[in-house]
Amino acid sequence: MRSLLDKAVAGERLTPEEGLLLLERAELNDLGRAAVAVRDRLHPEPIATYIIDRNINYTNVCVADCDFCAFYRRPGDVEAYVLPREQLYEKIRELEAIGGTQILMQGGHHPYLKIEWYEELLSDIRRAFPRVHIHAFSPSEIVHFSKLWKMPRREIVRRFKAAGLQSIPGGGGEILVDRVRNIVAPKKAMTDEWLDVYVQAAAEGLRGSCTMVIGHFETMAERIEHLERLRRVQDQTGGLDGVWSAFIVWTMQPDHTGLEGKIQKAGPAEYLRMNAVARLYLDNIRHIQSSWVTQGAKVGQMSFLYGCNDWGGLMMEENVVSQAGTVHHVQIEEMRRMSAELGLTLRKRNFFYELIDEAPLVAAG
Repeated sequence: MRSLLDKAVAGERLTPEEGLLLLERAELNDLGRAAVAVRDRLHPEPIATYIIDRNINYTNVCVADCDFCAFYRRPGDVEAYVLPREQLYEKIRELEAIGGTQILMQGGHHPYLKIEWYEELLSDIRRAFPRVHIHAFSPSEIVHFSKLWKMPRREIVRRFKAAGLQSIPGGGGEILVDRVRNIVAPKKAMTDEWLDVYVQAAAEGLRGSCTMVIGHFETMAERIEHLERLRRVQDQTGGLDGVWSAFIVWTMQPDHTGLEGKIQKAGPAEYLRMNAVARLYLDNIRHIQSSWVTQGAKVGQMSFLYGCNDWGGLMMEENVVSQAGTVHHVQIEEMRRMSAELGLTLRKRNFFYELIDEAPLVAAG
């Protein structure tokens, strides 16, 4: 274990076999120390970053029928909605009022909306809120659009970018192994389709984030296969400056979903272990976000001892995870205090991880 950890700390690439060995057998604290060493090599300045964003679900209408989702409604359901434009605008105005800079806009796989509806939505937001970064439409949505509209994925990305899209979130990643995807989300994008969206995005000059959801039907080897697939695409699109700015591990939230009682939820130790191994394995992705939305503030803080360098979003609104009964809130001052306890200074960033606040004054002495 020590030689493998030293190898990763030195910046040498782990093989899938080595990654699996660490995931299954390494001591948790040893993984944490190695992951922090890698983080500090990539980010020598002692800071923890965050962004103020809002998760806007423009519709909950979806025909993907994922067992793990408590948020979606079928077409015609009395609780089905498409947000009216003025209501969406009001959400963005509230975001700007507290210094927010980004919207994360995702919806279900709506079977009836046309591409022109989405283009108008993007262009209207860009015109009304030119300072807000539009981080929208997961790869699963874009694959759905491609099939619905009989249009190449790259053309959709190109048209969305022209209308105002600025980056693509990593929703719907789950586990990037088709065996698992056929169990948890058989109607959504398969592995190659999901990854290809980012290949096409990179070709059009867009970046995004990537995710992983653990604690359901995947094996340890399949978790490593997921990381390997991400690493290959990041290499293909430019390495450290490739399509993905950040990686985030989530744990499956089965309560109030079709998976309740069928799986055992991954606990904090398992989350931290996966986080650390991801930091060691993904040598070409610069940033690892803490998953405090599913883990809570304390485990979110601990994730910085297992390779994270970013708190992710101070979400004004979150609907999907909260529908599964998991609701955690962290305020900026709490983030600042918890970061300081780890010797890190909290700094505000934009999507591209550019610092957009003033550096805090440090007393001489």
